[in-house]
Amino acid sequence: MTKPSASHAYLGLGSNMGDPVANVHQAVKALHDAPGLEVDAVSPIFRTEPQGMRDQDWFANCVTRIFVRAPYSPEELLDVLADIESRMGRIRTTHWGPRIIDIDLLLYGDVEWDSPRLQIPHPRMLERAFVLVPLMHLAPEIRIRDLCPSQWLSRLPYRLDGDRILQATNAIPRGE
Repeated sequence: MTKPSASHAYLGLGSNMGDPVANVHQAVKALHDAPGLEVDAVSPIFRTEPQGMRDQDWFANCVTRIFVRAPYSPEELLDVLADIESRMGRIRTTHWGPRIIDIDLLLYGDVEWDSPRLQIPHPRMLERAFVLVPLMHLAPEIRIRDLCPSQWLSRLPYRLDGDRILQATNAIPRGE
C-alpha cells in the first residue's frame, strides 16, 4: 500500500483513571503537538459505562478528527498514537481494564486495513455507542460500510441521558 498523503483520521479517546476529562484533554493536546498531525475537531466528552469488564469506573470518551499531514502509513500512525499513550502513562495489563488513556484509530481517510496489529475501520466501532454518538457530532454524514453513524446507532441497545451513554454490555448490532 502506498502511504496516504494528507488525510483525515478519526480517533476514539477514552479514560477512566485519575481525572478522566483532564486526561482526554491532555491527549488531544498531545495529538495536536505530534509531528505531522493537526487536531481538526473534537466531539463533546461523554460519560460512558464500561464495556467488557464492568467492575470499574465510568469512562470519559470522545472522538477527535485529525488532519494527517505527514505521509504516515496506518501502522505508523498507530505507533504515534501508542507513543502518546505511553508518554501519558498507559500500561497495558488487563484487557478492557482501567486506563489512563486509550486512543483508538477508528477511520483513516478511505483506507481499509487488515493486519495482525490493526484493522481499519476499527473492528468494534459499529458495536459501540460511546464511539458512534460522538462520531455523529463530528461527522453525521460520514459513511462506514454504506451507513452513517445514526443508522448504525439505530441497531444498538443504548440510551443517551444528558452527557451519559448507557449501553448493554457486549451489545451486537441488530440485524448483523
